[in-house]
Amino acid sequence: MHDLGFFRANYDQIAGRLTTRGPVAGLDQFRELDQRRRAVITEAEELKARRNVESAEIAKLRKAGSDTSERQQQVREIGTLISELDEQTKKLDEAFRELMATIPNLPHESVPIGAGAEQNVEVRRSGEPRKFDFEPKAHWDLGPELGILDLERAAKVTGARFAVYWGLGARLERALINFMLDVHTREHGYTEVLPPFLINSASLFGTGQLPKFADDLFKCEKYDFWLAPTAEVPVTNLYRDETLDTERLPISLCAYTPCFRSEAGSYGRDVRGIIRQHQFQKVELVKFTRPDQSYEQLEKLTADAEDILRRLGLPFRTMVLSTGDIGFSSAKTYDIEVWLPGQNDYKEISSCSNFEAFQARRAGIRFKGPKGKAEFVHTLNGSGLAVGRTWVALVENYQQKDGSVVIPEVLRPYVDAERIVKDGLK
Repeated sequence: MHDLGFFRANYDQIAGRLTTRGPVAGLDQFRELDQRRRAVITEAEELKARRNVESAEIAKLRKAGSDTSERQQQVREIGTLISELDEQTKKLDEAFRELMATIPNLPHESVPIGAGAEQNVEVRRSGEPRKFDFEPKAHWDLGPELGILDLERAAKVTGARFAVYWGLGARLERALINFMLDVHTREHGYTEVLPPFLINSASLFGTGQLPKFADDLFKCEKYDFWLAPTAEVPVTNLYRDETLDTERLPISLCAYTPCFRSEAGSYGRDVRGIIRQHQFQKVELVKFTRPDQSYEQLEKLTADAEDILRRLGLPFRTMVLSTGDIGFSSAKTYDIEVWLPGQNDYKEISSCSNFEAFQARRAGIRFKGPKGKAEFVHTLNGSGLAVGRTWVALVENYQQKDGSVVIPEVLRPYVDAERIVKDGLK
């Protein structure tokens, strides 16, 4: 959420920057609402001044023994008008809060301007796609053939866009979670936290999912509980309405959670396999920083996520998203895309974002600045990594001509195997 005073004072400049994202609903309404609110407040203040003058005059007349009943009635009528105007102001303030909650964050000045993904800019690339001496298979064929992935039984149990992992497939998923958590906590300096997987509406408002993206979420009937779409939400909200000690910053946390998304509006995209699921596992990285250190920490967070892919020997590229492609709450985002030979394409496996004070203002997360004044922290997060997509990348990149899949050496202690072959567990 934006600072209302700053937004009002710099409207033209802010509106110009926001429109680089594309059409932003609410900008014209902001100016109209602001003018109405100012007019109501001005009228109320004028009436209060008039009431004060009349009240003072009535006191003088009463002291002189004059009849003031008519003027007192006029003052009461003025008071009624003031009460009505104060009520209008409250309603306009509430409309302001609702409107401001729907206006996205300002893109950072370093973000390339563009209408969408076509204007994203590649900033680096690591590794070369493997050259196969056979036609590589996609995971939706290879997984079932090996007996490690079952989409048909998942659809029977729940529905489309769910998966069942069998045997070494399930063990590989668990191994990736443990491997990522170990690297991030032991070598990258993160503290592990296991948050609730159910979250309330206030948490989703704090990180920007509500009210705008309610259709992308799963809500529990009869309760103010939602299934977490990402660990970003519960972990960021651990410090909601708190003031952090400056000496603690930056705070770096990592968490494993299952994630649940309705994927509203994504019909027809990545419908095969497990690239886009309603339920998936993810290891998330979250940071709380001072404003002057947040962009340095964004580079570190992105490098930490990239490091997992390097250790796994997976080719990837890192893109900085254009103004038309960054998320609602983000000021700047890097997408890390892993190479999938079965699909002959790069697919996003991590988004690393700096939200600046946008989330912190919504969630009330502050720190004591150098002069002792409370300021909003900057929040950052990124996938470190999306586990299911990493599973896909490993299976597709390490597949062999005989249909088996070699397990990278760094994962073998976690999996207790060197290769995945058809295991016949079903």
